[in-house]
Amino acid sequence: MRKCIECTATASSYFLCIITFPFSIFACLKIVQEFERAVIFRLGRLRSGGPRGPGIFFILPCIDEYIKIDLRTVTFDIPPQEVLTKDSVTMWVDAVVYFRVDDPLAAILKVEDFQRSTHLLAMTTLRNVLGTKTLMEILTKLENIAHLMQAQLDEATDPWGVKVERVEITDVRLPQNLQRAMAAEAEASREAKAKIIAAEGEKNAAQALKMAADTITQSPAAIQLRYLQTLSNISAEKNSTIIFPIPMELFSNFTKGR
Repeated sequence: MRKCIECTATASSYFLCIITFPFSIFACLKIVQEFERAVIFRLGRLRSGGPRGPGIFFILPCIDEYIKIDLRTVTFDIPPQEVLTKDSVTMWVDAVVYFRVDDPLAAILKVEDFQRSTHLLAMTTLRNVLGTKTLMEILTKLENIAHLMQAQLDEATDPWGVKVERVEITDVRLPQNLQRAMAAEAEASREAKAKIIAAEGEKNAAQALKMAADTITQSPAAIQLRYLQTLSNISAEKNSTIIFPIPMELFSNFTKGR
């Protein structure tokens, strides 16, 4: 009788396994996409073989635990940071960071939250880098500063398995009083340059007139022809007043006595 009971229990367990097998197999099968990897822990220990994927992999329910890691490039905005430049100017700067996970195991084992850690590190790096630059360096060398930030971030996040691909500074905001002062300075600089250019033009014109006068004085007939050309230009406009230029040589006898 006891053997019959044991046989019945064994048959029931086998039957239960057969009935639940389709459901348990679905619980054991997992799928990760082409751009994902799965890091598996068995009873708290990392399984050998590295990350799984892409495709199908097996786990043991209630024993294995897995974490999916996305390998695609991720972007995040650095909120506007108040920065004090090297020449004691306060400004607000925001940027965009592009990064991706290069080593899934390091991203899980070496840091608690690699995305949040990268975000906070980018904010700190932005303030530190801009704090060593003057206002004019920031405004004129944004691309070089972005490359410097990218290099420093990439070096700092390399132990976490994170690769920083690109950093872009999107906006630089200055106080209103500083903007007005810079606008006034730029306007004064443009006016000074305009006056310098006008003075150089006057200098060149005076030099050209001196050369022309020297050339004309060497030939008395040339100055007479110039007088006739001037009269021709005046009469072509149908003016009622005719001007006769008087050669300055007529007054040379009066000026010598003085």
